[in-house]
Amino acid sequence: MSAPLGIDHVQLAMPEGGEDRARAFYTDLLGMREVAKPSNLSTAGCWFECGALQLHLGVDPDFRPARKAHPALLVADLAESRARLAQAGAIVRENKPIAGYHRCFTEDPFGNRIELMQKL
Repeated sequence: MSAPLGIDHVQLAMPEGGEDRARAFYTDLLGMREVAKPSNLSTAGCWFECGALQLHLGVDPDFRPARKAHPALLVADLAESRARLAQAGAIVRENKPIAGYHRCFTEDPFGNRIELMQKL
């Protein structure tokens, strides 16, 4: 059996028609860039990347936000990320410290939990 080598991408769900709100959050607030989805896949949803990180948002007709399960995204400057999110009116929540990191939680426009972490 071959063990996993890493994570290729993370997929979150969103409601139908949320692409523009996803673009505003993931590109304008988190600094990711949108990438084209392969033409043989659904035109609904959108994909984003930043370096090796890939995040896909797919439309779920029975959408419910992920309130516990979440991606944890590493950022270079957590204070700047917090400020940008707060200025845009996004939720920013502190949480218990973890050794070696500063961190906080936010939510995308659909209520999916997102953790932001900065290595010390």
